[in-house]
Amino acid sequence: MNNLLQLIKKGNTSSGIAALGNTGLAIIKGVAASLSGSGTMFASAMHSVADAVNQAFVFIGSVLAEKKPTKKFPSGFGRVINLVCMVAVIVVTVMAYETILKGFKLLKHPEESTNFWLNFVVLLIAILIDGSILMKAMKEILKETRVKAHGFGMIPAAFKNAGRAAPPTRLVFYEDIVATLGALFALVAIIFAHFLDFTLLDGIATILIGLLMIGVAFKVGYDNMVGLIGVAAPKDVEEKISQTLLSDPDVRDINRLRILQEGRTYHVEAYIELRTGMTLAEAGRTKTRINALLLKDPDIADVVLGILEDDGIKLWNPNYDIES
Repeated sequence: MNNLLQLIKKGNTSSGIAALGNTGLAIIKGVAASLSGSGTMFASAMHSVADAVNQAFVFIGSVLAEKKPTKKFPSGFGRVINLVCMVAVIVVTVMAYETILKGFKLLKHPEESTNFWLNFVVLLIAILIDGSILMKAMKEILKETRVKAHGFGMIPAAFKNAGRAAPPTRLVFYEDIVATLGALFALVAIIFAHFLDFTLLDGIATILIGLLMIGVAFKVGYDNMVGLIGVAAPKDVEEKISQTLLSDPDVRDINRLRILQEGRTYHVEAYIELRTGMTLAEAGRTKTRINALLLKDPDIADVVLGILEDDGIKLWNPNYDIES
């Protein structure tokens, strides 16, 4: 039981909070949609249901991904989260199809919605809650990628670094962009329908929300497919690790460097060339020192180092000054 509680504590915070928030929103929106007959409110409710289910799945997956490696699974369970996110993508796609279908029905047969103020208040609450979850996801992205930004600077920084964040954090980030925009579209639609009697906007907004959901499903699906296959680390991570290796006084060159990204952690495999004339004991101490230095980075999961004697031929980053 204690182990389970420890794993739950390590689960992705953003997805856990988002699952709870969207469950509440789905219930509120569902009641409002049934009372008012608003198509956009229905679409928004469907999206909240999809978000709640997805993010609950993702939170469970993030907990399972924290399990320690076993003899049967020596590489650990890090990619479980990618599999769970792929299930979430299927759920979003199905919900998107239903939403778009509802939108086309509303275009053919516009329905006059009632209870304007109920819809208005519910959607306003939805924008505030989804917006808060989105801000939380942005902060989580910056925390996971160790990027410092404040105020409005958080928004471009979060978009720039979202690809390096953990899969569940990315999922929450992208889904809540759609959720916030969807609630905003729905709010505009009911205002136009109520004050200008423009009921067609109800169907248009419903289709737009469905298309946004498909966009999220495609983006998240692609990211997690790449994660399952295994993808090279970003260029800046490669440069940082290579400079850490080359900064050691005994290292003369990097013969080979491979960095595989799994979730938000990296697996490093490198062959380094050491200065000539070193004894086996000295080379072993250098290897141990560099290994420990790399593992100080919390984003690096494991390191495999091979050592060679310097062959006098510069292979890696010829512009890098070893003496600097």
